[in-house]
Amino acid sequence: MDYDISIEDISHHHAAVVTATLAVADIGAFMGEAFGEVLAALAEQGLQPVGPPFGRYEPVADQMIVEAGFPCSGKVTASGRVEPTKLPGGPTATTVHHGPYDQVGQAYDAVVAWVAASPYQISGKPWESYLDGPEVAEPRTVVRFPCHLVE
Repeated sequence: MDYDISIEDISHHHAAVVTATLAVADIGAFMGEAFGEVLAALAEQGLQPVGPPFGRYEPVADQMIVEAGFPCSGKVTASGRVEPTKLPGGPTATTVHHGPYDQVGQAYDAVVAWVAASPYQISGKPWESYLDGPEVAEPRTVVRFPCHLVE
């Protein structure tokens, strides 16, 4: 798949997430549950989501540490499994994956290769935002890598 990759300068956002260490096969079920918990905590605290749901992933042995949540209108207070976090601002190498979630790794690979050939360097953990739900035949997933210009 070909990816259009660009540098986008984005604003930082407060965010709320639920985090778990999971087998890859369990991620889908966890995401929906976590998004519901985050939305409930935001509503209880008078906060609003200010963007689409997102996920951040970190491989650990044969599992993944998964953060699932929403950028939100203010700092969330921890509640149950919901914890505050932030999505960084500044330049991000960004692309959109069109297709099944289990193929989004191709977008990550494309962005990493693009950044390696650019004057930028990756400077933080990537995340993906879900523009469509799993019921959509070709869901769109935005993949972002924080980066900075190498001088």
